[in-house]
Amino acid sequence: MAEAKKANEGDTIEIVGGENKGKKGKVLIVRENSVIVEIGHNKVRDEPIKTVVNHKNYKIV
Repeated sequence: MAEAKKANEGDTIEIVGGENKGKKGKVLIVRENSVIVEIGHNKVRDEPIKTVVNHKNYKIV
């Protein structure tokens, strides 16, 4: 079975599974089984909104 292409740092991805399904974000860090993605910015706290996404739960845009 072919392994899905993994995203690289700086790539834009769309989340296709989990509670953030449908959101797009920028890859910050690539790990062995997942990527850390910035999906928005919290204006109240002035900090980025980040989440961890498994490689099988996103597609590269």
